[in-house]
Amino acid sequence: MQQDLFDKGLAKRKATLGADYVEQNLSKSDDFNRPFQEAMTAWCWGFGWGDDAIDAKTRSMMNLAMIGALGKMHEWEIHCNGALNNGVSVEEIRAIIHVVGIYCGVPQSLECFRVARKVLEERGEL
Repeated sequence: MQQDLFDKGLAKRKATLGADYVEQNLSKSDDFNRPFQEAMTAWCWGFGWGDDAIDAKTRSMMNLAMIGALGKMHEWEIHCNGALNNGVSVEEIRAIIHVVGIYCGVPQSLECFRVARKVLEERGEL
């Protein structure tokens, strides 16, 4: 079961975040953090993202809202790229940031806009 979830999770993770990013991330793991990387790939990506009840685009939109609310901007940047890979539009990202601002405060939405601009400029979408 664990290997099945890991394999499913690895495929979902690569599809969203990009194979190069995921392979680089996993190759940097060592005896200290490898068990966590493997568990999170199986649990978050295999079990969570592997449930087809919610499509990848919607999951990405939910992630941006939740991670933005938590203020975890390094992860927000990674998932902003993933959201674009999953078909989330620039207009939808802007709307998600507006919701973050309404429910979590203007300073947090400004952080999301700052990181989104960086991602969008790097991808040539702004």
